[in-house]
Amino acid sequence: MPTQQLDYFTSLVAEDDHFPLTEAAIAVAQHAYPSLDVQGVLDRIDQLSNKLKERITPDTSPMQRLQMLRHFFYTELGFGPNQNDFYDPDNSYLHQMLENRRGIPISLAILMMELGQQINLPIRGVSFPNHFMMRISLQQGEIIMDPLTGESLSKNQLQEMLDPYLDAKGYRGELSLPLNIFLRASSPREILSRFMRNLKMIYSEHERWDRLLGVQERLVILLPNSFEEIRDRGLIFAQLEYVRPAIADMLQYLKEVPGAEDAAEIREHIATLESQTKLH
Repeated sequence: MPTQQLDYFTSLVAEDDHFPLTEAAIAVAQHAYPSLDVQGVLDRIDQLSNKLKERITPDTSPMQRLQMLRHFFYTELGFGPNQNDFYDPDNSYLHQMLENRRGIPISLAILMMELGQQINLPIRGVSFPNHFMMRISLQQGEIIMDPLTGESLSKNQLQEMLDPYLDAKGYRGELSLPLNIFLRASSPREILSRFMRNLKMIYSEHERWDRLLGVQERLVILLPNSFEEIRDRGLIFAQLEYVRPAIADMLQYLKEVPGAEDAAEIREHIATLESQTKLH
């Protein structure tokens, strides 16, 4: 069954035109919930959007649509952050989020973007450092919105949120980067890769290697030119004692990125794994 699920995910993310972000984000959860009915989850989202559509007429302005969507999403449906356990993986799985009404910025944003699209209100995702944002272009100007609360953020608020990141990266003084660079809209592929890397981080920290492998296999499919993802899959295979695929991934990484900073370390990993295969 997992092969079928990986084939399905592969078909979803194959091309950048008509990239079905919501469906692909739901499908990511199949590694943890193998019997998940993706179409059933899409149907539940459609039911929500139909409730919203009933209130909208052709005369409803984009600003009014946004206000209605905000009220519907945050007040009526009660979506928001999981204050008790921000790092629960279920905050990233859309089917669980629909159940619990709790998510993280990027999962809430994906659902908001989908509902916005269905009422003809284009909302785009913004990969802002440390906190995913949403961007809406209206006649009145650009609105940057916090997916946790629906609050519109001013340039000063955004700059305050950005400054610690700039400090940590050393982007200060002459190297200082303008705020606008961090507010560009992200592509669906970029959004999904950030979404999945959140899960990767959570499962890595808890050393849940089997769950991590499910996410990592999909990252390799999503980002075929990111050889670091192939290396990371190899390292996970090694943790799970899948020695041959681990060696194969690490060798491929070294072949594709011969000058990698961690090349010596990866060669050591390979040597250790090869000595294990000889012992068996």
